[in-house]
Amino acid sequence: MSQSVFQAFQPISLFTTTPTGFQTLQRLGAIGTLWLPEAIATNQPEILPDQTIQVYTDPLKTQIANLWSSHQALIFCLSTGAVVRLIAPLLQDKATDPAVIVIDEAGKFVISLSGGHQAGGDRLTQVIARQLGATPVLTGAANHFNLPGIDILGEPFGWVKGSGDWTGVSAAIARQLPLEVIQEAGSTLWQSHLPADHPFQFDFPEHMATVQETRPTPAARIWISPIQRQFAPDSNFPKVQWHPRVLWVGIGCERGTPKTVIEQAIQQVFQAHHLAEAAIAGIATIDLKADEVGLVEFCQERQLPLRCFAADTLATIPVPHPSSVVEAEVGTPSVAEAAAIVASWGVGGDREDKGDRGDRGDSSSSSSSSPSSSSPSLRVTKQIFRLEGQPGAVTIAIAQAEQEYTGRIGKLWLVGTGPGELAQITPAAQTAIAQADVVIGYSLYIDLIRSLCRPGQLIEALPITQERQRAERAIELAQWGLTVAVVSSGDCGIYGMAGLVLEQLRAQSWDGQVPEVQVFPGITALQAAASRVGAPLMHDFCAISLSNLLTPWEVIEKRLQAVAQADFVVALYNPKSQTRTEQIAIAQRIFLHHRDPQTPVALVRSAYRPTEQITLTTLGDLLNQSIDMLTTVLIGNQSTRRHADWLITPRGYLGFDPE
Repeated sequence: MSQSVFQAFQPISLFTTTPTGFQTLQRLGAIGTLWLPEAIATNQPEILPDQTIQVYTDPLKTQIANLWSSHQALIFCLSTGAVVRLIAPLLQDKATDPAVIVIDEAGKFVISLSGGHQAGGDRLTQVIARQLGATPVLTGAANHFNLPGIDILGEPFGWVKGSGDWTGVSAAIARQLPLEVIQEAGSTLWQSHLPADHPFQFDFPEHMATVQETRPTPAARIWISPIQRQFAPDSNFPKVQWHPRVLWVGIGCERGTPKTVIEQAIQQVFQAHHLAEAAIAGIATIDLKADEVGLVEFCQERQLPLRCFAADTLATIPVPHPSSVVEAEVGTPSVAEAAAIVASWGVGGDREDKGDRGDRGDSSSSSSSSPSSSSPSLRVTKQIFRLEGQPGAVTIAIAQAEQEYTGRIGKLWLVGTGPGELAQITPAAQTAIAQADVVIGYSLYIDLIRSLCRPGQLIEALPITQERQRAERAIELAQWGLTVAVVSSGDCGIYGMAGLVLEQLRAQSWDGQVPEVQVFPGITALQAAASRVGAPLMHDFCAISLSNLLTPWEVIEKRLQAVAQADFVVALYNPKSQTRTEQIAIAQRIFLHHRDPQTPVALVRSAYRPTEQITLTTLGDLLNQSIDMLTTVLIGNQSTRRHADWLITPRGYLGFDPE
């Protein structure tokens, strides 16, 4: 299995002390470093390719302590009691402790022991469970109520967790008490994907007076805002704050201004206006400053993108405080204010971003804003700052974007879910669905995989006719920085969504790398149908869709003629709909021209689903059977035979087997 679904949890170390535990952990693939005692390591002849094996000679407790602070996740195939005793002295704070996962030796249960939310332990537990075909054991209250963990709520959108009583707010959720949410910035997608009985009360300032009169008093409050609020430490009303990264800091500076001056200037301006530095999306300036050492160092240290714009771009932006002096110097009457505004609109810079080499989760990729707006979006107009005893000067302005910067490289996972039964979905596909931030697909297919989805996921189900909209939506979210699973029945690359998504990417001049794309294959409809009736595909075969929505019927008919004459076993997809009934009759006539009317035919409807129907018939009697869009038609070749309720196409054509 590809290990891309485990990237978010790296680095990972795995531990076991028994041969059975070793075999169980091997089933996960090479997802991290596997630590073994010498006696076990020297007696394991089969090691997975790329599997890193380390032998520990110190006591296991010592080895774990050495890795504790540097790892995102520790996975144990040991008894739960043993793991509890091993990690107990190391537990300090759930904000910094790694995720700890326990797997029983038989691989039947995967337990999220600690670090379930902030370290990602619950998500990792679900991913591992899907890979092993095991039962995930999650004990957090948020999971029980099908809610996203409040302390990981903003992670998919790149929000930064601020101060507050996180334990108190989580406790209110566990007690099923109402929580007030005041969201002043950032994506509201998460709100529309909550369960119907969620405890959140959403406040909108213009309606707050009316709303407060009609609902119960909240037990806690969640702020989602670029503002830095100060909470009283002794308050019995718990409050927390998330900071969406929506603030673009425009900077102009004298040549040679050191990083410390830039840093102090930003800190002072943000404090004076009660803004959170955690809400900074990035730094914007004129392209002449693309190599300004202090600016580049500041961005690299903070892992912020540095977006640089040409003077002629900045000169077109109306600003509150233009300067003729600045215009004479650099060709635009504004640097800080204009750059902040342009960056907040999500318009691409003229130079490559500096400082954050992973910067591909840029709001410019999916923003609908543009510089056509006539009013500046400045939150703070330009401020000039100097630091006594230090050279240089800094001009700062701050603009607020409508859409936050995620700081993440988006991923598109194109997933085949097979015929629809969970047991027929590959472990890799199941883990991709469980791990994705967003799952997009046709509503019927979403319903079939609903149990694989986790609390807090964004699930977008669209009608069957909206394939292009699904592809465009998936690309939009991935370009923004989310991990998006696009699900198709069968194999996503065979009459599925993979081709359409890739076509759309190519039309948008995709560079082949960002967003990252991975295809997770699934069992195709023809494979599923064939498995229910025996082995009709044992010799050369092909698949043809009779739907002429995307392919001219003349082309389809030409292909039918060719494969019928060539004596292929043929799988017909989309054979008949309520309005399209003649195509299957034409196909029958073509095949009867080349094949015996007694040629075996299988009609398999909704293979592996509760409504499955299987009909064995002949080519001559084909049209007397019930056929619809959910039916796969398998037409045998001249050597295909029916035996009892099974179809068999011999591997040796006409009885001759060269092998």
